[in-house]
This record gives sequence, C-alpha cells and structure tokens, in this order.
Amino acid sequence: MHGFTELRLGPLDRVRVSVAPHPGATLLSLVADALGGRSQGVPAHWQRIVRSAAPRAAPGVVSPLFAPDYSIIPDCLTPTACMPDGDAITQFEQLADLSPDTLLAEMETEFAQSVPRQWQPVVDRPRDWLQAYAGLLAEVWQEFLPVWKQADRLFHREAERIGSATVRGCLDSVLPGISPRFKLRGTSLYLPDQQAGTFDLGDRRLVLVPIVSGMGASMFAFDRPDLVWIGYPLPGIGQLWDGGTAAGQPAETSRDPLTLIAGRLRAAILRASAAPMTMGELASHLRCSPANITYHCTQLQDAGLLERERRGRHVVLTRTERGHALVELLSE
Repeated sequence: MHGFTELRLGPLDRVRVSVAPHPGATLLSLVADALGGRSQGVPAHWQRIVRSAAPRAAPGVVSPLFAPDYSIIPDCLTPTACMPDGDAITQFEQLADLSPDTLLAEMETEFAQSVPRQWQPVVDRPRDWLQAYAGLLAEVWQEFLPVWKQADRLFHREAERIGSATVRGCLDSVLPGISPRFKLRGTSLYLPDQQAGTFDLGDRRLVLVPIVSGMGASMFAFDRPDLVWIGYPLPGIGQLWDGGTAAGQPAETSRDPLTLIAGRLRAAILRASAAPMTMGELASHLRCSPANITYHCTQLQDAGLLERERRGRHVVLTRTERGHALVELLSE
C-alpha cells in the first residue's frame, strides 16, 4: 500500500496488548496540528488553546519536527520517549537539561552525513533551541491539562474495551476501528507514513495509546526492542470537544457557537467528518448508537452539511463545502 507503513503482527491471538494514555503523545499531536502544520483533525477551539499558550516564535521552533514529507524526529526530542510510563513535567525537565552534545550526536546517527535543511538552525544553536522547545511544550501542556483530566473516564472505558476484546480473542474486530486512517489486512496493520516501511512485531508488546486531540491523530514508534506503540484518536473524543475550554468549563455551560447552533452531537459529527468516515467509525468514536448517528446524519444531510456515499458495504460520510464553511464560521 503506497504511503503506508506495514506492521506485521503475526497470529493475533498471540499479540500482547496494553493501553497506555500517555500525555506526550497527545501533546505532540496537538503541537503538530496547531503549530506544525501537520493536520491531526484538532478542532479550531483547541487549536486556539495551543496557540494562545505558545510563545510567538513557536512555529519556527517546531518547524524542524514537522517538515512536509518528513516524519523522523530524534528520539531524545520526543515527549513520548518514556512510553508507556513517565509524566509530562519530568519529560520537559529532561529536555531542558539535555546536553547539546547528546542532541547533535543523535542527529548525526539519525541523519548520517546529511542533516536535512530544516534542522540546520538546531545544529547552529542547539542549547538555545532546546530551551525554547522545552519551554514551549511546558506552556502548552499547562494550558491543556484540564482538558486532559476531563478525558480520564474515557481512558478507563477504552482500557476496558481493549482488555475485553483481547481476553475474548476479538482483537481482529478492534484494530480496524481504532482509527479511520489505519487498515488491517490479514495480520498486518497499515499506518499512514511518508517514509513507508515494513516491520515485524515479533515477541514485543503492542501498546495502544489513545490521543486527546483530533480524529486524524496518528503516530507510532517501532524501534524499541521491548514494545511497539501506536497512537490513535481516543474513542468518545467528540464528547470533549464541546466540553469546555482549558479552564475546565463543563459541557452543560459550553459557549461553543457551533454547539449552541447545531447541538452537542451534531456539532461533534460535523467536526469529526472533516475527513471521510464510515457510519460505524463515527458511531464508535463518538460513543453513540448507530441508530442515533444515522438520525442526526440524515438531518445534517438534509441541511446540505453532510454527504453520504455508499462504498461497498459501508456508507461514508464527508462534510460538504457548506458544512466546512459553517464549522469554520462558528469556530472563530
């Protein structure tokens, strides 16, 4: 498959799976979308939380990490380095204290003799860049932390769902639905990647990492000897999109304009359907019954905000131009 990395899982009944809500994966996804120009489907009001917390120079600081058509980040710079354990604050402190020599040595190993052009400012002033990068991540996380805490019950529910499927030997029914961007073919999982490759899980543990950002969240790391981790959108995330701001405002008092006009569920459907999704995927990610989703999608289609197209056995939803315009207008 073009543009996809293949992870060969082997017999699914032998795969050891765990769920790890890790703040670093969520933080990296938020920053990639709001500041790095790499879309993760983050709603506009969450993008504003990130941008308002970040220093003015933030886009320039993170640009080396998210250059178009390039997905490699030196391990010492990722806030996911301590996966599956560790906390965000400790990771920021370690980044701020990281030796420039350590960073330069890892870059030399990662990029061989040709450092990509976007990384040259880091090479020129590694200590200054490290301080700016660590400070940026800390500021963004502090602002977004209340939203992360609101996701706690969804994390518990997801851990129970994956655990139950693993015990019942139903992993093949779970993996295809964790993200609309992932594909399961036989015993191989395909994930979108500019540097497509093929990897074997072997006897390593598979760690699933729910991400609190957007419906397009996708990241992974296959280079550790003990585990492989895959980040995907937290099921039910639509409940959080309209659940307040970084100040922890509860859903009942949300002043989000799109929610006030369309209602909580329809607002979540419109935001989630920025990229094509099947009805089943939408129902799963919004934690809503298929019948309820179908009813509301019909109303949105009648209003000219959604399109539905049958592709084989599935009905695929896509936001129309009118729907895009409404979401953009009411997300200002």
